[in-house]
Amino acid sequence: MGRFSKMHGLGNDFVVIDARAQAIGMTESRARAIADRHAGIGCDQLILIGNAPDADVSMQIFNADGSEVEACGNATRCVPLFVGRDVLIRTKAGLLDAKAVDGGANVDMGAPRFDWDAIPLAYPMDTLTMGASWEELPAPAAVNVGNPHVIFFVDDLDGVNFHLLGPLIEHDPLFPARVNVNFAQVVGENQIRLIVWERGAGLTRACGTGACATAVAAIRRKLMTGPVTVSLPGGDLVIDWAPGGTIRMTGPATHVFDGEADWDRF
Repeated sequence: MGRFSKMHGLGNDFVVIDARAQAIGMTESRARAIADRHAGIGCDQLILIGNAPDADVSMQIFNADGSEVEACGNATRCVPLFVGRDVLIRTKAGLLDAKAVDGGANVDMGAPRFDWDAIPLAYPMDTLTMGASWEELPAPAAVNVGNPHVIFFVDDLDGVNFHLLGPLIEHDPLFPARVNVNFAQVVGENQIRLIVWERGAGLTRACGTGACATAVAAIRRKLMTGPVTVSLPGGDLVIDWAPGGTIRMTGPATHVFDGEADWDRF
């Protein structure tokens, strides 16, 4: 039997497994089975906490469809709570510094990247105002914050067909690694309302990297200055960034319960 914790950041929920003492062989099919909400434990992402030679811990992230991804902001905020202290975390996106604050964590998410081949896109294109769009959506921006994001700033968020446009854009050939799709509306001074279609998971109550990418895009387009409050269905995140610097994300993290499972059953 192996132990796990169920945690969430603004409703974006995780099964977190401590693999530091005993490694767990994780495959796409096993991750997908554990994440299944009907026959498994159920989660948006499966998180493996392991050892790292250059950090306090490592973090592997698997989406509900079993695909491994580079970064997850909401999960990163859960790591100090899971470990019980401030931590430097090795991820596929690089080193992330996460510090516990009252009710959650403050995370240095690193510097955003804007080059077309860093997103990545299939061919060269301006990533601040892309020469591409879908349906009636305006021209988007693209940002890599450890994983790829495309951001659409719309006038009426409630008028967007997320279920049609989310998967259409996620799987568009323009994005060879697929993409997280952010639909954003400026609703006040330095405040954004955001809905995210997450790569490999679909609509989610919150996406930390999506909030980071959207705030960065808004600042680059001079729609606002930081810090930016990003309001997602699950709650608010505060994102601070200045050009040339790294992104700081502050928001809640919640431990729900602990459990045990036989990983060989998945």
